[in-house]
Amino acid sequence: MKYFGTDGFRGEAGSALTVEHAYKIGRFVGWYYGARFERKARIIVGKDTRRSSYMFESGLVSGLVASGADAYLLHVIPTPGVAYETIDGRFDCGIMISASHNPYTDNGIKLMNGEGCKMDEEVLELIEDYIDGKSEVPFATGDEIGCTVDYMQGRNRYIAHLIASANFSLQGMKIGLDCANGSASSVAKPVFDALGADVRVISNAPDGFNINVDCGSTHIERLRRHVVEQGLDVGFAYDGDADRCLAVDERGNVVDGDLILYVCGTYLHKHGRLTAGTVVPTVMSNLGLFRAFDRANLRYETTAVGDKYVTACMREKGYSLGGEQSGHIIFGDIETTGDGIMTSLRVMEVMRAEREALSTLCAPVQIFPQVLENVRSERKAELDGCAPVWDAVRAVEERLGERGRVLVRTSGTEPLVRVMAEAATQEEAQAAVDEITEVVKRELP
Repeated sequence: MKYFGTDGFRGEAGSALTVEHAYKIGRFVGWYYGARFERKARIIVGKDTRRSSYMFESGLVSGLVASGADAYLLHVIPTPGVAYETIDGRFDCGIMISASHNPYTDNGIKLMNGEGCKMDEEVLELIEDYIDGKSEVPFATGDEIGCTVDYMQGRNRYIAHLIASANFSLQGMKIGLDCANGSASSVAKPVFDALGADVRVISNAPDGFNINVDCGSTHIERLRRHVVEQGLDVGFAYDGDADRCLAVDERGNVVDGDLILYVCGTYLHKHGRLTAGTVVPTVMSNLGLFRAFDRANLRYETTAVGDKYVTACMREKGYSLGGEQSGHIIFGDIETTGDGIMTSLRVMEVMRAEREALSTLCAPVQIFPQVLENVRSERKAELDGCAPVWDAVRAVEERLGERGRVLVRTSGTEPLVRVMAEAATQEEAQAAVDEITEVVKRELP
């Protein structure tokens, strides 16, 4: 794909991603769904708190209505809120304007089909052809021109959906929330308030420029201090568009996506709610997680890195839980995409039902020290056939034995070879990575 990567069309706002791009995406999508269903298309649009999100919203809406579609504006809302409302409101397509955890200077456009899932690649290829001028679509005229609808009730329905998903009270629980000055700022607190929690919120004053700045799931140090200083029971940190969640236990320790998968996976399995007794992590999940799953008699099926691969595996085989170390967790029985706020509610469900602190629930997982280094390589495509690299990998694996593992792969978006090692000690992991990266640099410059 030329423009659309694994998580939409993303880049620096105003240069790599322009208003013209947004307008053309709106033009094609508005026409495509109208022609496909032979009626006026209904498209729902949400955005995060970046300054540039407003201009992209305007560009998209102009394109949509010019092609005859009606555009329903959710305004600032988490990405999973758009996915939920696409299904709940029976819209033809959902569009989210966000660059997730990236800095405010970037932005992105994510497209979802009518099932609330990432847009099919065949359609994205048609959109790219239109952007590049390889096809044309007609303008709507007369009463065929679309309209714009202020759809704030959609966000309210999403909040109600989150509240309704929790069949427990949080009365007496002190909970910290870091909203990353992003999409969660207007949604997370009302949900926890409605469940009776004593909520202490930070980073919930977006100004268009402070999204993800020293806050949120990518900068969790502030929440760690907040939880300890305030004496809170738990803390949750979201990213810019709130599709990810990391937690902090009562001691200030970070609970990443791997640990969340363990806590929720073992609980769901105990209550017969984990389909096929199987969790779907990625190959980047920690070896300690896999060992803990083995001890708990849980099966797991790993995928390539990326939530789209996790989701595809879950949908194909009907699994109900999967996710990534980054905190992108998917509960397949109740949602089509990762939802940070939903993830935090599911963690709270376990804590309330088991009557245990989060640190206790995580204790069975002994995380292995992990080292990851990126080696710049213009010849990364030759990795699979590079015998010296794989000889080095085998040598390291033999030395580590059962005390660790190695993973070498190429980046899907950058000229990089990623070398990761896990071992019993940080020193062993670093030595393993150093040994392999030296060969990569020599053989694949």
